[in-house]
Amino acid sequence: MTTSEVTVPAAKVKRRRAMGAGRQLHAGPVTYVVLTVFALASLAPLVWTAIAASRTAHRLDQTPPPLWFGGNLFKNLQSAWDQAGLGTAMFNSLIVAGTITVSTVLFSTLAGFAFAKLRFRFSGLLLLLTIGTMMIPPQLAVVPLYLWMSDLGWSNQLQTVILPSLVTAFGTFFMRQYLVQALPSELIEAARVDGASSLRVVWHVVFPAARPAMAVLGLLTFVFAWNDFLWPIIALNQQNPTVQVALNSLGTGYVPDQAVIMAGALLGTLPLLIAFLLFGKQIVGGIMQGAIKG
Repeated sequence: MTTSEVTVPAAKVKRRRAMGAGRQLHAGPVTYVVLTVFALASLAPLVWTAIAASRTAHRLDQTPPPLWFGGNLFKNLQSAWDQAGLGTAMFNSLIVAGTITVSTVLFSTLAGFAFAKLRFRFSGLLLLLTIGTMMIPPQLAVVPLYLWMSDLGWSNQLQTVILPSLVTAFGTFFMRQYLVQALPSELIEAARVDGASSLRVVWHVVFPAARPAMAVLGLLTFVFAWNDFLWPIIALNQQNPTVQVALNSLGTGYVPDQAVIMAGALLGTLPLLIAFLLFGKQIVGGIMQGAIKG
């Protein structure tokens, strides 16, 4: 077989691949059915929470349960807001979740860049130790962490919740894995040749390249910090609560009002829904851009 006979089929294969790459794929009916089922299953808990929040506690105790909205939604929302003091709790949660998100994204990106592109002694060991901390149950750190915060005089203060979460092992590992593929070493070397300092390299090279992963990490961190319950319920009290700690007070009493509890849960979920509606397009775009770079 001659070289020309081998080259011709190879050229045809490349041409076909190029044509296939430019062709737009269309989803079939089965795809739409599967996506619809998954979307409805994902929305079902939120819809049921809204239905229960619009009913009375007596109606929720009956069988069969209500399957449509009632007329007590705004009354229950007002009751939950007043009983749990959600105004202060929302403000505190915004401070806690916002601070944790910004610090985690910043420090995790810096640490991930160091592990991905810088060469220093014991980098592999330090990365292994960082990953190893993810395997330690967080419940084991509750007692020593509480004693530490008490020694600092920070009991029942927001910094008690913020400080332990300023950076996470998951965020560091996540950003390291992304930057290994998305940030070419040649780009860093070119910036060094042009006389850029380490700070300029990070600001003008690393951060733009890591922006998609930073958006995803920011969303995940904000959701986790907003929904965190174990450590805030131990570190804070009802006079200075986050949302989850405040909602816990709705379940007290001899006969808790399930409709008011559901209304409080709905109020606690609304900020996350608003955040995703506002930034969901950028986050999904960041995920797709990161996938293309990878």
